[in-house]
Amino acid sequence: MRRKNTELLSEIIRQMLKDQHLEKPLYEKRIIDAWTSVLGPQIKKYTGHLEVKNGILYVSINSAVLRHDLFLSREEIKNALNKEVGHEVINAIVFR
Repeated sequence: MRRKNTELLSEIIRQMLKDQHLEKPLYEKRIIDAWTSVLGPQIKKYTGHLEVKNGILYVSINSAVLRHDLFLSREEIKNALNKEVGHEVINAIVFR
């Protein structure tokens, strides 16, 4: 049985991250980590540096053909990454 003045540990941690302004960097790191799980290890082989700035995911791709294919699917990729993280972190993807 719970007492009225108790809180879940997950809520305490979430509030602490928010208070310390660490929530946004944590979600950005999760987006970068989700890249391989969403797109798969084959795409990861052609992926260079990933970085999130101001809600935009910047991705270096080593193949021009793959870069073009991913560019055409960028909206679906963006939605899948945000869904994987469980929070709307990015609003655009730029392939370099």
